[in-house]
Order: sequence, then structure tokens, then C-alpha cells
Amino acid sequence: MDDANTEGKEWEGDFDPLADPEEKRHLLSVLDSFRSYRRLAHFNGTHVRRQAFYSLPQEHWMMLSKPPFSVLDSLNQLDDLIDSNSELAEAIFKAGFKSFIAPTIDSDWVASIVPEKYARDEYQIYSIVMDHLNVQTSQNDMDKARSCISQFYRDWSVAGNIEREKCLGPVLQALDAEFSDRSQSNANLDRSDIKVLVPGAGLGRSVFDICQAGFSVEGNEISYHELMASSLVLNHTEKAEQFSIAPFALSCSNHLSRADQFQTFTIPDIHPGTALATDPGSKVPAHKRMSMSTGDFCVLYSSPDYKETFDAVATVFFIDTAPNVIRYIEAVRNCLKAGGIWVNLGPLLWHQSPKVSSHDHEEEHEHGHTHARDAGVGDPGSVELTNDEVLALVEHLGFSIEKQELCISETGYISNPRSMLQNIYRPVYWVARKR
Repeated sequence: MDDANTEGKEWEGDFDPLADPEEKRHLLSVLDSFRSYRRLAHFNGTHVRRQAFYSLPQEHWMMLSKPPFSVLDSLNQLDDLIDSNSELAEAIFKAGFKSFIAPTIDSDWVASIVPEKYARDEYQIYSIVMDHLNVQTSQNDMDKARSCISQFYRDWSVAGNIEREKCLGPVLQALDAEFSDRSQSNANLDRSDIKVLVPGAGLGRSVFDICQAGFSVEGNEISYHELMASSLVLNHTEKAEQFSIAPFALSCSNHLSRADQFQTFTIPDIHPGTALATDPGSKVPAHKRMSMSTGDFCVLYSSPDYKETFDAVATVFFIDTAPNVIRYIEAVRNCLKAGGIWVNLGPLLWHQSPKVSSHDHEEEHEHGHTHARDAGVGDPGSVELTNDEVLALVEHLGFSIEKQELCISETGYISNPRSMLQNIYRPVYWVARKR
């Protein structure tokens, strides 16, 4: 969808991250992580490897420089692929800067610091502003930016549909079944009447697909990396296949061939604006059925403002991000209408390791900073439960499990099917109804 579809607002909510100094530093660090992608990827991806290569005995590196090895040629090719990935990273940087920073800075000040030769170069203007703000990204944010670029393969490429279908397909089937059941008692029910919440919306593909299926959907995300990236693809891409990425290029292990390592994929596989503008799935236009909120899921959706708002909640590869899964269950219970369904699919790779002391809690949370008085996912304490224990908790806290399938299908997560190393999840799938 385009900018007009969100009526001038990229995300719902009245939180201003720039009003909090710590939150502002974090936001600027995230922006800088995308801006720095090109420089750091070249340094860590090829410069360091060239240094290591030339540290080999001369007769060895000379041999490896020639066919059939041509290691130096491969490093040159890797440089080209880094540049291609960087086009996407810098587009995210520009979109994020325009959304968060540009409206808050004085245009006369910007004009005073930007040389005339860059007056029409959007990237250079924003980059100069960042330099004057003395922004420096953190290692954690740099790692997340790199991961975010690779995630586009899973969420927005044709090849990634293999993983997407295994994970979102059952969710869409459950939503379709719920609509069919409700239609039997209400012949006038439209798909848009079913309001769906998607916590941990990531790059927005699940939100887009659920909207394209005709339902009204709100995505929620706490990570600025994911918010900026999803905003780019949903609001600011001009066409399908606008970018080309090499998601596996920077990892040099477990490849059968350089061709496997250097695979490229075009994204997005579909232009969201065009697809939603022509979508006949509902009587309500798509741009009125899709939105995104930013903030802590626990804080936002446990509030009275969201009490009994949604007909369905869909969590895909999400609940294991909770330090305390009870907080997630309580938030779902609060925002879900009586009789509404909670559709869940995913593994239980608990993201939070137990804290040995209260001082450890000062470390940055995996999903970024929180900004509410209720610390939400930043609350102290954590617990790691089995699937049986999670299901027992869900039932104990007001739900009836209507369907569950263990290991519904095997799937990777941003996995290279040609790699010699395969990490496979066997996720569980269940549907619970609020009593």
C-alpha cells in the first residue's frame, strides 16, 4: 500500500520515541546500522578476508588465486553482492529517516550543513545530518540490520514462499474456517468484519497476506529494524522485484559451490500497493483494513483501550520471544473478544536466558527498548516451558484448546536449501478459543 493508505501515518499509536533520550539514541543507532551496512559488510566480508588470504604462504595464495579456485575473483564478486544488498539497506535507512527524523529537524539548519552538490541527494543529506548528530550504531544493531536484510528472502521472495506457506498457510485456513462458521449464523458477514491481530509482525508479510485474504488486520512490532523495513516494502516500494539480494553471501561456510553461496533473489515478489489496490477479497478497501502499531505487545494490548477488540489473534514464531509467556497470554486474553480464536504456530526456542542477578536486567532486551511505565517484555524474570505446559497455561487462563497438531510440518527459518547445514524446526500448531 502507498503512503496515502495510512492517511499520513506509518504506524498507529501516540508514542513519540524522540521525546525520550534513551529511546532516541536507540532509534538513531538502528538508522545508522542500515546506513553503515555497506561499509561494515565490505570491511568484515571482504577486506578482512583478503588480509587473511594474503597472510597465507605466498605459494599457497598464488595457487588459490588461479582457476579453478579463483578466490580473489570470488571476493570481488562478493563485493558486488554486498553493494546490491546495500541498496536495500540504504533504502530502509532513507524511509526510516523520513518517517522518524526528518519531520523533527529544522530545514534551515539542514541547508546550512549540506554542501550544494548534495542538495538533491537524499541519502547524502540524511547521512550528513546523522554525522552532525554524532550517531554511532551498536554491534547488536549492526547484527540485526544484517539479519533483517536476509529476512527479506523468507518474507518477500518467491523462493521464501516454501517457508511462508508452511507457517502462514495453516493460520489462513483457521481464519477461513472461522469466517465460514460465523457466516452460517450471519449471512451478511463480510470478511472485513473479522478483525485479526498479528503480534511480532516482522517485515509485514503475514499482515499483508491476511489483508489480501479479505480480513481486517493490525500488525504489531517492537523492533525498529523490522518497523522500518516493513514500512519500506509496504509503503514505499515502487514495483515488484525492485531490489536484488544475496542472503547467504556473507556466510562462507557449508557451501557446496560458490554459485550456492552467491544465489540472488529479487524482492518483493509482489508489489503490495498494486496487489491491495486490486484486491476483491472484501467490500472494504484494503487500505482501510490494514494497519501497523509500534510498541510492546504486552503493554499495548493489555490496556483497557484494546479490551475485546479483535476476533482473532495470530501468532507465528512468536510466543517463544516472551521472557514470561503468561504476560503474552494475558495480553491476548484482554484484546480478544469472548468467543474469539487464538491461532498459534511455531517452535519454543526461548529467546531469554535466565538472569543470575538483578544487574543483568540492565542489558538490552533482544527486541529493543521499551518505552512504557509497565516494562512489558522488559519485566524481570523469565521461564522456559514445554509445549504441554504452555497449552496447560493457555487453558488455565481462560481458553479452550479446539485443535492442536504436533510437528505439523518441518520448516527452516531463512534457510539455504543448498547448504550442507540444515536447521529444521518441527513447529506445533494449535487453535484456542476464549471462553
